Amino acid sequence: MITLHHLRIGRSIFTVWLLEELALDYELKVYHRDPDTMRAQADLKAVHPLGKSPVIEDGPLLLTESNVITAYLLEKFDTEHKLHPDRGDLAVWAQYNQWLAYPEGSVFAPLLLKMLTLRSGVDHPVISPFSDAEIALHFAHIADQLGDRPYILGQEFSGADFGICYMVSMAERLGLLTSYPSLQAYLGRCRARPAFERAIAKAVE
Repeated sequence: MITLHHLRIGRSIFTVWLLEELALDYELKVYHRDPDTMRAQADLKAVHPLGKSPVIEDGPLLLTESNVITAYLLEKFDTEHKLHPDRGDLAVWAQYNQWLAYPEGSVFAPLLLKMLTLRSGVDHPVISPFSDAEIALHFAHIADQLGDRPYILGQEFSGADFGICYMVSMAERLGLLTSYPSLQAYLGRCRARPAFERAIAKAVE
């Protein structure tokens, strides 16, 4: 059985969602942040020295990094390829993997910088203009890719949507979605999925 180590208020809720989409039996271990630093406490660091989440255990395998966990779980359990393509069409497979890696590889860093400057209450003369420009660049790109389609790769929900939805939801929390009605609608569609609602009920509420 898969064990998911889930740190409250963070990206691992999207791994809970993935497990619910796959309809897997899994054990959910919930951890809480230090109220002063908002960082992981010693109990999660005992699982993995970085104290980050998500972390999954599958037998002897201990695995971190959101998009790698997504790829692993889909490769192992999505044997009918409902949420990820096989390698039969290499171009389709490559495009899927590009969008799987893109959220953590490119979008997260400027959002993190924006979040930190907002928490500080002071615009930084170098960091703030950089993060604002990068956020505008990336979210225009995501909106263009989405177009009038329901999901990031077209008509069907896929593994690539977990990470994209995480970035869009983070942007929403930072008040950055007002200029992107299509992304607001996309976020609503993702949140309305029954598996997402089950994940929230199990891991947040």
